[in-house]
Amino acid sequence: MSPLNSAFAPSSETQSPCGCHSSLALLGPRPPLSDRSRAAATQWGWPRLRDSAAGWEPLAGCAAGGGGRRSRKPAGPGSRMAAGDSENIRYCARFSYLCLKFTLITYSTLFWLIGALVLAIGIYAEVERQKYKTLESAFLAPAIILILLGIVMFLVSFVGVLASLRDNICLLQAFMYILGICLFIELVGGVVALIFRNQTIDFLNDNIRRGIKNYYDDLDFKNIMDFVQKQFKCCGGEDFKDWSTNPYHECSAPGPLACGVPYTCCIRNKTDIINTMCGYKTIDRERLSVLDIIYIRGCTNAVLIWFLDNYTIMAGVMLGILLPQFLGVLLSLLYITRVEDIIAEYKLDESLLQETQQKSETEFASAGCCMCYPE
Repeated sequence: MSPLNSAFAPSSETQSPCGCHSSLALLGPRPPLSDRSRAAATQWGWPRLRDSAAGWEPLAGCAAGGGGRRSRKPAGPGSRMAAGDSENIRYCARFSYLCLKFTLITYSTLFWLIGALVLAIGIYAEVERQKYKTLESAFLAPAIILILLGIVMFLVSFVGVLASLRDNICLLQAFMYILGICLFIELVGGVVALIFRNQTIDFLNDNIRRGIKNYYDDLDFKNIMDFVQKQFKCCGGEDFKDWSTNPYHECSAPGPLACGVPYTCCIRNKTDIINTMCGYKTIDRERLSVLDIIYIRGCTNAVLIWFLDNYTIMAGVMLGILLPQFLGVLLSLLYITRVEDIIAEYKLDESLLQETQQKSETEFASAGCCMCYPE
């Protein structure tokens, strides 16, 4: 052996079946893995990153005559169990990701289509309303309400569809925050309306009086008011005297409608012929004297009493409005968390591969031509 070779020869030379010195014998003890790399290797069952008491594990191919190829299976029952657990973890994580993704896509697409349908109905109703509109005000116009509701549902649901398809964190967060804000506003509005119940009733009565003032000019309000008065057997907002705010029904107005109420306030049997003048000269009379002619209670109290009597139906309606929004917020939150976990895993994988590559290059430079290459 030449002096140069003897200077670099190890004290106890070991020859591997692949025809080269063992890298461990050549390089000596190897530095241990970092805590982060060891934790990741233990979690995901990567045997190439496991370290022994003396440092890294030697290449199994050199030690076992594998022609320099490293075995994919971990050495030992503990390693095999870790690898099996890793496969189960990865399968469960993948399954949960796909379930959340397709559930959120289905949820967003469903409400996107509903929003488009509501918007189309609102636009059609507004086009029809324009043909017979005699009042410039859009007060309580159902078509306007449907259009606004449809636009909000369409845009928000579209953001949800796009975010779930693209796995975009920013869009997913925007979708979740918008749903959360809408849900929060609805809950706060309901609580405030219950706390300030009298003020809420006064607010509704004032708006109904404004609508009664334009009763014959706003056909949308006229149809709504006629339906409510017939269905709930009521008259006016607070009571039947609210009709005195209408210029055609006030007692000083000329014409046959003066000091009267619309025929939808009249008490009648289904077999009777409709008499449109049944409410003639009733506003200036006492309540008890018209008790058998017209409905004297206001529609605000009548609707409120119906809500209280049918609280189970109202609870179901409220759940039908609030529960889908809460479900959307929950699905978005879970999906955002899962996507962030996947991004973090890929970044960790990339950093571990770079660390392994750098150490392999350093090892190759030190070992020279006698390095046994892993797969």
